[in-house]
Order: sequence, then structure tokens, then C-alpha cells
Amino acid sequence: MNSPDPTFDKSNERVREMFRQIAPKYDLMNHLLSMNIDKYWRRCAVKRLELVSGIPVLDTCTGTGDLAMAIAQSAPADVEVIGSDFCGAMLDIARTKRVVGTPTESIDYVEADSQQLPFGSDMFQAVTVAFGLRNVADTDRGLCELTRVCRPGGKVMVLEFSRPTAFGLRQIYNSYFKYILPKVGQWFAKNDKSAYSYLPDSVSRFPDGEALASRMRHAGLQDVKFTPLTFGVCTIYEGTKPGELHTKVQHTHVQPTTDRPANA
Repeated sequence: MNSPDPTFDKSNERVREMFRQIAPKYDLMNHLLSMNIDKYWRRCAVKRLELVSGIPVLDTCTGTGDLAMAIAQSAPADVEVIGSDFCGAMLDIARTKRVVGTPTESIDYVEADSQQLPFGSDMFQAVTVAFGLRNVADTDRGLCELTRVCRPGGKVMVLEFSRPTAFGLRQIYNSYFKYILPKVGQWFAKNDKSAYSYLPDSVSRFPDGEALASRMRHAGLQDVKFTPLTFGVCTIYEGTKPGELHTKVQHTHVQPTTDRPANA
């Protein structure tokens, strides 16, 4: 998926630097450019997790932590929530959004590359990624890592933009992504004007629907299904790691391993 076009350089260095530059205005841009519908999409995703007591959850490519916070707010009180991202600037903002006295105060944020997660295998009852998998340099490697750290019987969930198929809406969607979104995004991201030209390219080149579901199966997941939201503008993908989720074996605290260091 590499391209000579510099606005679609998916290398770790390029993507990390892009998000470092736009981090201070990332939340405002996201909510504005999605017309705040992204909050609804995250709520829909969290409802489908069906979390049980006592087993940790990992949100990868967590960015500024919106999905991790939504998970923490709905999970049983003894569920540890960890957010990981390879951009430290985004995590710095995520940490400031934790609120004392609420479930978000205990979220642990770890700087880590989703292609090489610093956690042991079979640890989390759910592993999630929202609007971040398309930014991982090697999609299949990322999916394999999400599957590896998920417990047998646990769920891997991907929330990602997709392309609507309905005539008329598809044309409006394409025009918005190609012409309007980059212009508005560049106004916010003045230091990196390619940041929001990259976004429509990353969405248009990323597999969606059955194509992404197939890659999740190839990563070792079963019972993979996908649910379009908002006329197909966004899609929730779910897959289960083979095996049975043993709820009696619980972690009290997750520590990153030293044998799989974060590629920070």
C-alpha cells in the first residue's frame, strides 16, 4: 500500500509525526468534521462489547482516548482499561482528559506500536481500535497482534470509516472527503497541510466490508461480522478469538512485557 505520493506515506515515522503535529486540535477536528456523529459511533461499538467483570480491556491506536474513556465509563468497575498508541503527543492529551472520581481516572495509557504490542498473549477480554487501523503500516500484522493479545473467547473490534454504496449518498460522501474535509482540516493543521489530504486517501485505499472481514479471519478470528452505521459511512467489525473465555481467571493489573518492547 506504499505510494510515491508523499501525502500517503504510511511509514511509522510519517504517521507518528503527522499526529504529533495535529494532536492539540485533533478532538476538535474530529468532532467538527464528523459533525459529532463519531461520539454516537463509539457508543454503538461499546454496547456491542458485552464486557464481563474482572478481565482487562485494551484499546489500541487510542489517540486522545475517546474510545478508552467510553469503555471505562460502561465497563464493570473492576475492569482495567488500557489505551495504547505510538504517538506520545496524543497520549499526553488523553491523560489530561481523565477525570478524578470517575471510571476514566484509572485508565492506563501506554506508548506502543500496534504492530508489536508490549503485552503477553491471551490477556484481554476485548481488544479495540477506532479509526486507527488504517493508519497502521501493515494492516495484517496489526490484526495479528490484536488477535494475539486477546483472550480465547474474547472479542476483537474494529470501528472504521467505510464507503457507502447507495447512489447519491456515495457521491456526496466522496465529494466531502475529497474536497471539503481536506480544506477544513488544513485550516486547523497549519503546520502539516498534508495531514487531511492523507485522510481521504487512507479511507479510500483501506479495505472495508467483506474485504476487511476476510483479513480478520485470516488473522485467526472466527464468527466475524460487520455492521454498517449511518448509511455505511462507518462500520463496526467484530471477531472472536477461538476458545472459551474463562471468567474465573482474572488479572489484577496488566504490566507491559519487556520481551516485546514498544516501538516508540
